[in-house]
Amino acid sequence: MSKLTSRMPTGRKGRFSVSQIFTYLVLIIWGITTVYPFLWVIINSFRQKGEIRSDSFSIPWPWTDSFTLDNYQTAGERSDFVNAYVNSLVISLTVTFFVVLLAGLAAYGLVRYEFKGKKIIYGLVIASMMFPVFSTIIPVFRMEAAWGIASTGNRWASVLSVILPQIAGNLSFSIIVLMGFIRSVPIELEESAYLDGCSIFKIYFKIIIPVAKPSFATVAIFSFLWSYNDLFTQMFLLRYPHEKTITLLLNEINSQAGVNYGLMAASVVLVVMPVLIVYILLQKNIIKGLTVGAIKG
Repeated sequence: MSKLTSRMPTGRKGRFSVSQIFTYLVLIIWGITTVYPFLWVIINSFRQKGEIRSDSFSIPWPWTDSFTLDNYQTAGERSDFVNAYVNSLVISLTVTFFVVLLAGLAAYGLVRYEFKGKKIIYGLVIASMMFPVFSTIIPVFRMEAAWGIASTGNRWASVLSVILPQIAGNLSFSIIVLMGFIRSVPIELEESAYLDGCSIFKIYFKIIIPVAKPSFATVAIFSFLWSYNDLFTQMFLLRYPHEKTITLLLNEINSQAGVNYGLMAASVVLVVMPVLIVYILLQKNIIKGLTVGAIKG
């Protein structure tokens, strides 16, 4: 009885320590400062044009005179959002598909195979992340112009001219992320499948991809977001109205709207909301893919 009594806790620890309270407080403040600007934009997108400067922090309730949908109506009338969304989705989805496909195969080959020049190739992958897109856009444009796909006025040729450099720009990061996870996959699984008669590609698609699904999801999400939000490459390569993407359209509206902050706010909401919804729905995959790859890699 005495032994049991001696093992019982003599006191109860506090639920939260001072350091935890401070950490949570900092995170809450950081979260508010991050989310509030976007909430402010949404609120003012429903406000009358003349009231934003005088009162931009109160909520324009639907039953008050300050509430209006004219900003969204004007944005829709001035700009072809449907065409811009189609161009952006075609570019972003195509870039995401090929980045996941090519980066996965490259990462698998660099992790599982030994060949001459492997270290050099890996070094080039790392080094390519050091060059910003600004330093390569001129030679890329000249090369694509020589191919006849840049500045031709053909909608799909111009879309292709954006897709190719975006795929190349996303590959390095994607390869590194996938290598960290594929390296953690037990090679015994692949050896057993190989002994059962599976080919290399069957092993990759039937074993590697399902096991490394979180990392592939992370690469896909980041590639889509980076492609969707890219403005510099699209400004340089897409010059005609029917080629405009959603980011180019937002840039054009901002330059034309001037001091019409309601119209600008409504345009920002229309552009950002689809990406925000995708991010909220898939944020668990992003966090899981990055953390698992970091721990196991």
